[in-house]
Amino acid sequence: MDQIDRKILAALQDNGRMKIADLAEAVGLSPTPCARRVANLEDRGVISGYSARVNQAEVGLPVTIFVAVELERQSTEALQAFEAAVRRFDQVMECYLMTGSRDILLRVVARDLTDFDQFLEHRLMRVPGIRNTRSSFTLRTMIDRNQLPLG
Repeated sequence: MDQIDRKILAALQDNGRMKIADLAEAVGLSPTPCARRVANLEDRGVISGYSARVNQAEVGLPVTIFVAVELERQSTEALQAFEAAVRRFDQVMECYLMTGSRDILLRVVARDLTDFDQFLEHRLMRVPGIRNTRSSFTLRTMIDRNQLPLG
């Protein structure tokens, strides 16, 4: 990946809806070579997709909870079973395999505390293999970046 590819990525991170002609001008290429580079970045998986950023509070999901999960076993099979189970939960926005005392870290969204309680009791805690969980509720978001530092 060269400097032009990095410029393309930076511009698309800033505005994923940018037209190829505008992108090409921004990075100093003509449209056809720019489109080829974008297609190549997509084919290689460097660009993994495009989406709109939606304000979660504006769509009725103002609560963010981080849930640390400790599993009974950390075998490959146990991790795969846990991952398959939580993939079915729309409230789970992110799921990370961690080092340290907790095995998994989830970022969960909810309408309110009752909604989260229902998720915890009727969904997450029914996943086999969980030893315990610890939830932390966010008070406010201080930094919310969606752009990787490519420079």
